[in-house]
Amino acid sequence: MAAEQNIEQQVGSLVLQAEVSSVSPLPYPVPNADEEWDLPYGFARVYYAEGFRGVRRPVVMADGFNLGPSDLTAFYAGLDRDHSLITKMRQRGRTVILVGFQDRTASILRNAETAQAAIMRTIAEQLGDDRLAVGGFSMGGLVTRYALARMEYQRMDHRTALYFSYDTPHRGAVIPIGIQAFAHFIPTLPGQQNDFARQIDSPAAREMLFRHYDSDTGTVQEDPLRTEFLRRLQEVGGWPRIPRLIGVANGTGDGTGVAVRPGEMALKSTGAVVFPGTTFFTQATGDGVTVAELKRLLPPASKTVTTDGLPELDGAPGGTLDSYGIIAKALEEKGGKTDLRHPTVCFVPSVSAVAVRDIGNQDDLYVKIDGLAPDESELDDFICSSETTAHTAITADLCEWLLDRLPN
Repeated sequence: MAAEQNIEQQVGSLVLQAEVSSVSPLPYPVPNADEEWDLPYGFARVYYAEGFRGVRRPVVMADGFNLGPSDLTAFYAGLDRDHSLITKMRQRGRTVILVGFQDRTASILRNAETAQAAIMRTIAEQLGDDRLAVGGFSMGGLVTRYALARMEYQRMDHRTALYFSYDTPHRGAVIPIGIQAFAHFIPTLPGQQNDFARQIDSPAAREMLFRHYDSDTGTVQEDPLRTEFLRRLQEVGGWPRIPRLIGVANGTGDGTGVAVRPGEMALKSTGAVVFPGTTFFTQATGDGVTVAELKRLLPPASKTVTTDGLPELDGAPGGTLDSYGIIAKALEEKGGKTDLRHPTVCFVPSVSAVAVRDIGNQDDLYVKIDGLAPDESELDDFICSSETTAHTAITADLCEWLLDRLPN
């Protein structure tokens, strides 16, 4: 039985990764940076426009959430592999500055200091007086949003003409509550790392998640760190007011989401050695809704995880994550067997990515954004994907839309 316990402990090494951060840099040919900058709590790589030397017409882009430090080689590859976003920017005469963080799970407030330093360094280094485009992908959009708003609040000139966000959870992100609870259900020995629980319980995750599972109390609520982050964001005005604000959603705007019915089995561990019988269910509305039945071998334990008052989050229109698929893969890699029905669910609802309405309300969560008045969004302009795509996936229509709106 000790071997079975060790196998279950090893599942704690899994992490949930988004499209951009999970792309391997190989064999994609990522060029050497023209400059590398050390920044407070982070770093940046600078890629000059093709045929030019020096920083001109700069675009500053911040990395998103994951465990550990940013991998800017993987970040470049993820942005450029499918539709050459960075290459097209450089071909159009723009310098691209990729901003990374020493710890991507650290508070958004701390990593905003890295973004602010990158903006100020860009201003100091640039040739000419072109105004900046500044934004980020997923969490990077929140980091840069706060950094720009705080700079304005402090009367600092950020010289930014355009702020952009790419599938950023302005209204919050969603990881199924059953999965959050499972992260803490994985057994560990004293001093042993559980990367999955570290990721779910990290400051940045708690600031971004619409609802967080408290492993100490078993309750589901807005985490106090999120409450404080939202308060600090409003304290500096909520948004930067000087630049034009635009956003991209990987989910659709027609009210169509992932083909996931509420209350169905999403995943079950059917083997005999890795969390046998553990079952996850898709989120349904109502109170006392069972979202997971967790079971483990050693130390023997079982737990029923329920929610109250949540909307049908898993099937909502939005950028997706292979949340249950990642769990299933981890179980199978340790010798388990699974019955996987719904590998992919909503991660960043479309209404969150384009800052419209409230993801806690069922009708708002599934609203047809395309039919709303433009002024319902806090952004000046936005686009939703023509079809449901993975969170932060670089698609042709979203890529070209963003490129066409960069400042002249």
